[in-house]
Amino acid sequence: MHGRPRKAPKPEDEAASSAKAQKLRALQTQFFSFHHNKIYTKEAVELSAKLLEINPESYTAWNYRKLAVEHYLNLPDCNPDSIKSVLDDELRVVENALRQNFKSYGAWHHRKWVLSKGHSSIDNELRLLDKFQKADSRNFHAWNYRRFVAESMKRSEQDELKYTEDMIYANFSNYSAWHNRSVLLSALFDKKAEGFLLKEKVLPEEYEFIHQAIFTDPDDQSGWFYHLWLLDQTVTTDSPLLASSWPGHGSDVLLVGDRCYNGSAFSPFSALHSDSGSFPIVLYFNQPVRGVNSSTVTVECGFNKNEDLLWKPLSASNSQTARVWVAHLKVSSSDLHSTVEVSVGHTKGIISTRGFEYSHPSMLSFKVHVQPMERDSSQVSVAESISLREENFKVYGKQSEESIIDSFDQLIIKNGHETTASNWRFEALAKEIECFRELLSLVDCKIGKLTLARLLKAYDAMSYPFANKLVHSEEVLELYSDLMKLDRTHYQFYKDERSIVLLQKYKDSVSSAICGPICLRLNNLSLSRMGAFEKLLWVQMLDLSHNELQSIEGLEAMQLLSCLSLRNNKLRSLTALEPLRKLKLLRILDISYNQIGDHSIDTTRYVCSSPLSHSVGSELNRDETVTSDVALINNWEAFYIFKDFNLNQLDIVGNTIADEKFKSVLVKIMPKLKQLDGKLLD
Repeated sequence: MHGRPRKAPKPEDEAASSAKAQKLRALQTQFFSFHHNKIYTKEAVELSAKLLEINPESYTAWNYRKLAVEHYLNLPDCNPDSIKSVLDDELRVVENALRQNFKSYGAWHHRKWVLSKGHSSIDNELRLLDKFQKADSRNFHAWNYRRFVAESMKRSEQDELKYTEDMIYANFSNYSAWHNRSVLLSALFDKKAEGFLLKEKVLPEEYEFIHQAIFTDPDDQSGWFYHLWLLDQTVTTDSPLLASSWPGHGSDVLLVGDRCYNGSAFSPFSALHSDSGSFPIVLYFNQPVRGVNSSTVTVECGFNKNEDLLWKPLSASNSQTARVWVAHLKVSSSDLHSTVEVSVGHTKGIISTRGFEYSHPSMLSFKVHVQPMERDSSQVSVAESISLREENFKVYGKQSEESIIDSFDQLIIKNGHETTASNWRFEALAKEIECFRELLSLVDCKIGKLTLARLLKAYDAMSYPFANKLVHSEEVLELYSDLMKLDRTHYQFYKDERSIVLLQKYKDSVSSAICGPICLRLNNLSLSRMGAFEKLLWVQMLDLSHNELQSIEGLEAMQLLSCLSLRNNKLRSLTALEPLRKLKLLRILDISYNQIGDHSIDTTRYVCSSPLSHSVGSELNRDETVTSDVALINNWEAFYIFKDFNLNQLDIVGNTIADEKFKSVLVKIMPKLKQLDGKLLD
């Protein structure tokens, strides 16, 4: 069992263990001889049974017995009685093995395999499971096998739900019973079974049920995990929703050429510099979806055909499923003023990873104004002139800030149809908040504080989706600060969660560069994690310097970024920069004074929660000319990270990796680079 200290073995125990090992080696030697020579005699099969009684984890022995069974079943004189006899022998061998090790993966899998043959009675299985589960009621192998048996017997989920209830009343610290209850309820919700059609009828009763366990022993974690599942069921909508977009509905996009511009006549969220004569349309869903294409999303405008648009997922794992999708709309300089209408989901085909259809069609409309400009040789392009120095920031006044908030609201998709349908969700969360505030007034419980923080965040997210500031943000920040002091083991987790809340509440940070692009300064906030990207789609310049970021996962959603400072953070590897490969407008990047090169092992692969950091090099093209350059071969990660960049300016000083040799490699990889670590390149 877990948590039990090891004791020094007694001499007699060591002698018994030695004798057992010697017997096991002798059996294994003889068994492997039979197996390699494909001998399936009665003697050989019995010897494998003896081996499995001693070592139920011998996968080779279980596979040998499968081969032996198939051999017997294919004999010419095989009949139903002999088939039943062979399979019954297998079930007895499994039962004996389970008596030795109740948690043997191989034994449970072999029993499933035998029953799947269809010649054995399954009626005895529940009785056998009851016997085993009395010995260890939380054994997840037995619960997993029980689900297999119940399905084979066509036993109803309702009957199994009643069984989990009985097991929980017998021992509310039964993790496996709580988990099985969540599996059963999920199946009943998916089937829309009678009595389970509406979650608002079922979940309040489940909350009352779990309160009995939590209030009885707040330090027992089993009930808390089930409560977390209930919270997810409460706040998560089945059908995916469009959370935000850029450009926002009703906005004006000013597309200018190669010079600085004055966008004062337009919302500051809408002015955009473009060298290519195109701009991105970004759709941000509340959950990962697939099927976004020219059929499911139609774009009507005078200068571009809908079928010409290619929608791409901004997926960390290079899959066809993502929360964020982007298409680039090409504009013509001859059409100086146009209206663009984007229709999302009016044709079926957008589906979530859970298999639910996008069922709330949305319509976005915005205007595009093209301002073509000839580049003057005396002028410097916007991308080349922008920097994140303090003098290039100008804070908006109160009136301007209000206009910014109005424009910010344009990014959010207002799903009005959800408000009425979600009243029960608000009520459920409000009751839970009251309940856990009462609990924390009685006991000082770490997991209770974490749960209350999650409840407050969920309530704010549902109640105030358009606000810049969360109503309960100060209370949530205080809860996470307390947890960082109380539970040092999980300090980084609490700090990451606190960073997300801090980002969501942070205001007075929107400012404008003198030349026009919209800037967001989030420096010196001790941020260890980024989030709330659906609210930041408008940002063109982002200052994240002097924080504690180890990962920038999710930043790929910010398709308008042209200037980014990650100076003085804790990025440990080049692969941590992979999200930036999808930012086609990025021209200026500052990653100076991080920890790139400090670690011989790329720890980003373990820090990131997604497969993002595992995909470096997956697009390897064996025909690339890089194979002829030894310097690039030795810096292949740099090549695959930076080769798609179109940077004008890069700062990398202060990293262990940033020696002169590495800088020369960067210049080869990015021939358009004009400035490196503050020095102009030839």
